[in-house]
Amino acid sequence: MSAAHNVYVPEGTFGVLDAGGFPVQTADWSNGLAVPMSHGALIVTGIHTGEIRATATPMTGPPPGPADDLWEEIVEVSVHAPTGGLQVESLEQGPVDGLAPLSPAGPGWYRLRVHARGRSTLPDKTSPEPVEDYLVMTWPAPWADAGILRRSDRLEHDLAHAADAPQPQPPAPARSKEQETLRRRLLRG
Repeated sequence: MSAAHNVYVPEGTFGVLDAGGFPVQTADWSNGLAVPMSHGALIVTGIHTGEIRATATPMTGPPPGPADDLWEEIVEVSVHAPTGGLQVESLEQGPVDGLAPLSPAGPGWYRLRVHARGRSTLPDKTSPEPVEDYLVMTWPAPWADAGILRRSDRLEHDLAHAADAPQPQPPAPARSKEQETLRRRLLRG
């Protein structure tokens, strides 16, 4: 397992993003912790702004056995990495140096397991020093429904308010060959 690194969190989220892609309009906020998008995912923190500690662990398959009891919340979601560039990123400062890339098998689908503790310490506050810890694990796997493996009071609260969260938008329809030709002609003037 790699060492933990600090990640700057603006607006209560950090990302596991594929080559910096951030398609927030496709986000599914329904599980309260790990928010899958059409590619990559967001991780919801307890603090609004500040530093958290994160560890990134790519794997070849699912973790063996149950997670240890140090973690208050554990959620799994499927994430797509079309370029094979999944990595932990601050949404303001970009990729976190020193954390392992999370799509070692290249482009494709991965299972993302997010472990969290400390999200109830300073909810919606700021913290210049880390008060929350995250372990982010991935392994190649086909798409599957999200799963909540361990819940806390904070996660229960977030789940109770998930209906109020924005709903994912369907992707824009693909342009026909004729539409794309016309679009290129119009862009050239």
